[in-house]
Amino acid sequence: MVCHVFSSFSSSLIRVLEAPLLLPAASASSSSSSPASRSGGRRRRAAHVRPSPAIYPGRQELASHSSMLPTDFDIQVLIERHEALTDDVQEMLQHQRRRHQKTASGGRERIATVDHLRRLCIDHYFQDEVDDAMDACLLEELAHGGDLLDATLAFRLMREAGHHVSADEVLGRFTDDNGEFRLDYRKDIRGLLSLQDISHMNIGQEASLCKAKEFSTRNLESAINYLEPNLARYVRQSLDHPYHVSLNQYKARHHLSYLQTLPIRCTAMEELALADFQLNKLLHQMEMQDIKRWWMDLGLAQEIPVARDQVQKWFVWMMTAIQGASLSRCRIELTKIVSFVYIVDDIFDLVGTREELSCFTQAIRMWDLAAADSLPSCMRSCFRALHTVTNDIADMVEREHGVNPINHLKKAWAMLFDGFMTETKWLSAGQVPESEEYLRNGVVTSGVPLVFVHLLFMLGHDVSQNAAEFVDHIPPVISCPAKILRLWDDLGSAKDEAQEGLDGSYKELYLKENPGLAAGEAEEHVRRLIAGEWEELNRECFSASPSRSSPATTFPAGFTQAALNAARMVGVMYGYDGERRLPVLDVYVRMLLF
Repeated sequence: MVCHVFSSFSSSLIRVLEAPLLLPAASASSSSSSPASRSGGRRRRAAHVRPSPAIYPGRQELASHSSMLPTDFDIQVLIERHEALTDDVQEMLQHQRRRHQKTASGGRERIATVDHLRRLCIDHYFQDEVDDAMDACLLEELAHGGDLLDATLAFRLMREAGHHVSADEVLGRFTDDNGEFRLDYRKDIRGLLSLQDISHMNIGQEASLCKAKEFSTRNLESAINYLEPNLARYVRQSLDHPYHVSLNQYKARHHLSYLQTLPIRCTAMEELALADFQLNKLLHQMEMQDIKRWWMDLGLAQEIPVARDQVQKWFVWMMTAIQGASLSRCRIELTKIVSFVYIVDDIFDLVGTREELSCFTQAIRMWDLAAADSLPSCMRSCFRALHTVTNDIADMVEREHGVNPINHLKKAWAMLFDGFMTETKWLSAGQVPESEEYLRNGVVTSGVPLVFVHLLFMLGHDVSQNAAEFVDHIPPVISCPAKILRLWDDLGSAKDEAQEGLDGSYKELYLKENPGLAAGEAEEHVRRLIAGEWEELNRECFSASPSRSSPATTFPAGFTQAALNAARMVGVMYGYDGERRLPVLDVYVRMLLF
């Protein structure tokens, strides 16, 4: 159905689209190189975290940042525009529902609309309509009886919803007697795109999805040469940034651009997506201003000049991992935690002696500011700042959820410092750890468990039960993105170390343990490990019974979505080119923040 076409955006929205940036567009891809550490060891790169579909910024959230709004920006008009467009799309969905009751094709149309809403990240405004359209019987019918497009789309929606669905059963209808995809599907571009989408949802030992990835990739690559330009660009982008393993908000902009080239369009849905995108971008700009002001007032960048000063990059982790206007304060506070992980990492690498770092770690374990009195000034300042922020978060959780988590948060900080201290001891003693021991410790020093235990408490979900697991046993939903991060980071750092004569990455340690292997074989091993962690993370996110975590352990959907988004952002945050720049991150920042 073609929706009502609005004549134009309000003058206020146009002003926002054309207004000067609130922040200088500092490059997010500056080189990660830095002075060598005092001990001469490798520089670890801490890494962290991103979310689920966003709720549009409401009056209360935007009002809390009103001092940073452009003076000529009429937020009321933009919000009213957003609400009117939401009503129009809702009316369209209700019309589709009535048609579904009369025609056999109506159900397919509704499922396709749900897919568009999800790809545009606006499905959460229409949860009742989406739930009604996601008829289990219809999805089963399409998965096992529809064409390639219908079957693969139904498979993806069912798996995302946590339903058990067999890839072999769904895809078996499209293969020959040898289990290979039939050649008559080589020209089915929409079917191939959908096949490519589900090929990245492998939960392990799903050979049909491996074949689906190879078949769809090969035929889409060859099809680009003869497709019309708009579709060719969309196919190229889908191959370069697969749907399941890429940030939804980033993919949404490309999907919107493609929809706008089609002859039959739903203009209200497209304009709602654009208005929603602009409202969220505005909120993120204001959050960035808040964080930037805090960081400048803190003064750690001046006190520790050798430490990284990448406040924009730190915010991008949280901006992309945690979605929703109601979680604006959560993004701001957790960005502060992320910043401390980076700064503490640099203190361990570049500033402290082993004795000073041991005392620093002991002060953290005691959670006593007085215990840091004998430490260098920069360590005292860092401890005071992280102590203040952590206690503020604990107080905020108590006000909102009735539980003060400070004891759990202290343990999480102690676990991080112990991990950094372990690496310091390895380095100072000239000890070479086993690759698996290094990776286990690297999960902790990635900072992912620390950040996510704070997030779990801030979400207020069964905090007392789950928080202890982050210290005693890091659950797979967190260890998987942490391992993906550490291994991705090491793939890049190993190249630097090869030039500098240093070692310490997983790849280099693995080569030492397997002296007969070539460097390329070791790198392929690391990539297989990353793929395996993705499969485990998929099981955690999509299966009713996760394989390695306790059946009694459940996490809220927003929490698992943040973990999934963190993994999605790793390749962006650590996708260095030959000149040690981050070109994809630059694109993300320009699109989502500026």
